[in-house]
Amino acid sequence: MDTGILILRLLVGLLVAAHGVQKVSSHLGGSGLEGGTEEFRDDGFRGGVLTALAAGGGQIGSGLLLAAGFLTPLAATGTIGVMTVALTVKWHNGLWVQHDGYEYPLFLIGAATALAATGPGDWSLDAVLGLTPYPLWWAALALVAGLGSGLLTRLVLHRPAPHTAATAGR
Repeated sequence: MDTGILILRLLVGLLVAAHGVQKVSSHLGGSGLEGGTEEFRDDGFRGGVLTALAAGGGQIGSGLLLAAGFLTPLAATGTIGVMTVALTVKWHNGLWVQHDGYEYPLFLIGAATALAATGPGDWSLDAVLGLTPYPLWWAALALVAGLGSGLLTRLVLHRPAPHTAATAGR
């Protein structure tokens, strides 16, 4: 079982971290900090460079913590938070990723929650440092705090769509 958890942790954590690297640099196919900033502006978010840095940094940090199996509930909370924001951006496109839907962020939220529930396994920094096992309620706390922080971020930083005469009758 520890091998499976390790594979899941590495896959999810490194993908989330790599996604963050793309937001703030030109590495791994990213568009640089300017591109990350523009992506958030196009999606209707305030904050410009600070928003891109916070999102990218949150993804890098939580992804690397999750991959290492270090402070796993905190890592899961961060992953759930940033992926909740991504889910809200893609929500209007429906579930499926081929239509730019929220399927992938939803999967990452579920995987991070599962890792918080199972724990990071024996091959983790948490185990080496004697921090495991985490009680199951940490998974519930990670899910609630992650969803809450993501939704709060959306509420605070997202600008409503401009009201125009063309949309007034809809």
